[in-house]
Amino acid sequence: MLTDRRRLLAAAAGLGLASPAAAAAKSPIAATKSGKVRGAVEDGISVFKGVRYGADTGPRRFMPPQPPQPWTGVRDALAYGPASPQTKAEGPTSEDCLFLNVWTPGLRDGKRRPVMVYVHGGAHANGSGSDPLYDGVNLARTGDVVVVTVNHRLNVFGYGYFAKLGGPDLADSGNVGNLDLVLALQWVRDNIAEFGGDPDNVTAFGQSGGGAKLVTLMAMPVAKGLFHKVATMSGQHVTSMGPINATERAKAFMAALGLRPDQTDLLRTLPADKLVAALKITDPVLGKGAIIFWSVMDHRSLSRHPFFPDAPRESGHIPMIIGNTHDETRAFLAGDPKNFALNWDELPAKLAPEMVVDIDPDMVVARYRELYPQASASDVFFAASTAGRSWRGHLIQAEERAKIGAPAWMYQLDFGSPLEGGRLGAFHSFDIALVFGNLAAKGSKTGTGPGARAVSHQMTAAFLAFARTGDPNCPEIPAWEKYTLERRPTLVFDVTPRMVDDPRSEERKLFAAAPYFKPGS
Repeated sequence: MLTDRRRLLAAAAGLGLASPAAAAAKSPIAATKSGKVRGAVEDGISVFKGVRYGADTGPRRFMPPQPPQPWTGVRDALAYGPASPQTKAEGPTSEDCLFLNVWTPGLRDGKRRPVMVYVHGGAHANGSGSDPLYDGVNLARTGDVVVVTVNHRLNVFGYGYFAKLGGPDLADSGNVGNLDLVLALQWVRDNIAEFGGDPDNVTAFGQSGGGAKLVTLMAMPVAKGLFHKVATMSGQHVTSMGPINATERAKAFMAALGLRPDQTDLLRTLPADKLVAALKITDPVLGKGAIIFWSVMDHRSLSRHPFFPDAPRESGHIPMIIGNTHDETRAFLAGDPKNFALNWDELPAKLAPEMVVDIDPDMVVARYRELYPQASASDVFFAASTAGRSWRGHLIQAEERAKIGAPAWMYQLDFGSPLEGGRLGAFHSFDIALVFGNLAAKGSKTGTGPGARAVSHQMTAAFLAFARTGDPNCPEIPAWEKYTLERRPTLVFDVTPRMVDDPRSEERKLFAAAPYFKPGS
């Protein structure tokens, strides 16, 4: 009988058929609290894509999310779920968008691996957890960790503030996108042990808007205890949106749809694509650019700004990495070729709106020319706009945490893209591929040369050490000191990493003369 069974298995292999054991290995099944899901195996990592963590939000537009209805049988988790409706979609979108993705080295093996939950960027308006840069295979395999990425409601669907215009069921509308993330983190707490993860060791990390959402969650009592460490990559939010400006935006958005402020019931039934089209109207508060929606200080789930007037003490015990890139604004401003060929006469007027703080551009240009006499006008344009617009928020976060003794480690990425003649430098979002180890992924501009591999090795190792222990120090980098106001120690990631006290100190002092708030708050 045993011989016959072996012959059958051999015959199956010859026909290209998998044995039951092999098939099971290629189709791992996990049991969540809502039901079972079937994933796949990629490079030795079990991957579950499009796992539902919340019910369809379409019937509850602008309202807090609800857990999913339990299901019977086994649902396939083999393809990413749709992203929230948005203006820059690169794949399917739907209001039924509460899905997450899991990468794990093992299921139900009791190893209690560190869990790393990544929140995508996109300015609270666009993006999803399915970007190739966020693929978790390399990170999970390298660090023996469980990686999770998340979709949630964005733009007006996640942050449109209609509390002053509609009924009591819209009271939380300005933050339902963040409440989606809270629900996702609750799913992690309740289910991640099944995926080989430790629910008591969760690191939340995110870039740009993703980091901004995380610093907001750090000020939201409803998120307490759902994550134990935070790492932000260019997530420079200091302030959320105030309720008055948020209401003005809501009124302008409804007017663009031909609705009066008291017609929120009609707004809740319009097709989603009509709402997406209206997102292109000019922002009524800034008077330029498309309308903005992000987290609102609604005095319900969010009763204070993330880092104003200080760092929230309720999350002061949570270790935090605060990161920035040396050339943040090159990503935003590289679309206009003229920005790479500016002259000194036109620079002040060009620079003024990009610094976002009210400071004399002529004085700023003159000071930069003193500091960097070899710099071109375009060099100063990118450097000063970065210091005023992006870097400033990171500094405030680190400073405010230092004031209350909250642990924080600050980094600056100096290694820049070798592509396109190096013109982009270390631009906004450049660190994502380096941390995930996805140098060759679609959208990465790191290249795969020895420099990129070296920096990626450093950043991945530091983030993994942080996820495991709450301290990013590891053999791959110099001793990384916590941020203090006395010395401002900062780890500079480059081909050869180094610790620097108060990097770009004169630029920091220059912009410290003007108060900083996120534009349009």
